[in-house]
Amino acid sequence: MGVILELHGITKRFPGVLANDHIDLDLREGEIHALLGENGAGKTTLMNILYGLYKPDEGEIRVNGNKVEIHSPRDAIACGIGMVHQNFMLVPVFTVVDNVMLGDEYVRGGGFLDRRKAAKRILEISQQYNLQVDPFAYIKDLPVGLQQRVEIIKLLFREANILILDEPTAVLTPQEVDELFKIMKSLVASGKSIIFITHKLREVMEFSDRITVIRNGKVVGTTTPQEADQNKLAAMMVGRPIELAIEKKPAAPQEVVLEVRNLKVLDARKLIAVNGVSFEVRAGEVLGIAGVQGNGQTELVRALTGMQPPVEGEIRILGKEMTHASPKQFFEIGAAHIPEDRQKDGLVLSYPVKDNLILNTFYKPPFARGIVLQQPHIISNAEELVQKFDIRTPSIFTLLSSLSGGNQQKVIVAREFSRPIKLLIASQPTRGLDVGSIEYIHNRLIEKRDEGCAVLLVSTELDEILQLSDRIAVMYRGRIVATVNAAETTKEQIGLYMAGLQPETA
Repeated sequence: MGVILELHGITKRFPGVLANDHIDLDLREGEIHALLGENGAGKTTLMNILYGLYKPDEGEIRVNGNKVEIHSPRDAIACGIGMVHQNFMLVPVFTVVDNVMLGDEYVRGGGFLDRRKAAKRILEISQQYNLQVDPFAYIKDLPVGLQQRVEIIKLLFREANILILDEPTAVLTPQEVDELFKIMKSLVASGKSIIFITHKLREVMEFSDRITVIRNGKVVGTTTPQEADQNKLAAMMVGRPIELAIEKKPAAPQEVVLEVRNLKVLDARKLIAVNGVSFEVRAGEVLGIAGVQGNGQTELVRALTGMQPPVEGEIRILGKEMTHASPKQFFEIGAAHIPEDRQKDGLVLSYPVKDNLILNTFYKPPFARGIVLQQPHIISNAEELVQKFDIRTPSIFTLLSSLSGGNQQKVIVAREFSRPIKLLIASQPTRGLDVGSIEYIHNRLIEKRDEGCAVLLVSTELDEILQLSDRIAVMYRGRIVATVNAAETTKEQIGLYMAGLQPETA
């Protein structure tokens, strides 16, 4: 296979950050080349340079051996390069054909849009690459997997030969992931070439031809699935050996700690996001809530933790009515919360580490005497927790804003786990973390379970749900459509539930 794309010495600096450090990368005709690395490693920055959204400070790009200057997405498309972003660039109230034509319109006599001609071309592309999309469907009516197909059709409509897919599986069910990779295989079989950006090791091993790993803005190596395994790739990503499999003994569930009955919660638009949900979590078990993002999980956690009152239903913690409890009452009863958005709901970035470690206990002894904070106790608490929870910080006086995402998350975990708790609600606890931090967080969650804590784990990472949970409840459009024992189910079964199939039909 000939080399179709070459990047040489690509360097990009932002204030205080060297995002790409003299990166070399090549892409061969008809291959899927995975670009692997943790959030912040520099993957997306590199691809945004290739697509003309950023201008490199140094380096050159060659397409088919010819040096090219790419200053805009239009330049990239002229070079045969297209990109599907992690957040789709579609207009929900437009049809498929209008979205695909946007910026590249077919026009007939009199200056009118020729939707029929464009629709015919879209159908040809759909059939050639097994994309199956109705050209006249409205984007807002399509599931996420079909919206992603529309983004791919947009690129093929513009005759792209090099396709960049940025974290393409982040919002898909397992079945939609499988369909996407069938489409990718069809594309490369026809001579297209794909750069596939991800941090998911299993998908890289299963679907890529070559793998380039980026860490801290640098290429640390290029390999193949035949030459590597997940542990080797994880070590390349973080620079040290990683134990990916979590050792855990069977759960020993005890008394009910969290009881939820017929809960209804509204979203920001005042529409029902949680619709009659009921479940319970017992001491000494992990109940995982699985589902594609946007099916009511966020609103459920907000209601359980006192951040948003439900409109109907009942929440009981340790037998006590907590339906309309405040976050303070939630913490006071012996519950802990790892929030979905750590920076918005879990930390004060302008505060130092030491103060973030007492955000929900600062008014209690020994940290306060009346209204006076007791700095010696606050400092000794911070020094102890920084060491115990391996928080990498220059000082306990360092502002949270200067810590990495993984260390910010460790601050939350240290704070929540450093007091006696009976219930832990962990929402997307490893989002955006490197595999080393993920390993650490996973082990801490299982430790809490084994200490007799009831753990409610909410995650869109299905591998995480399957690995950590004892039971799994699947949410779809605000309802729990199935609850299963983790040891007795499969990823494929959970994926069917995530797509809305009921247990009797899945």
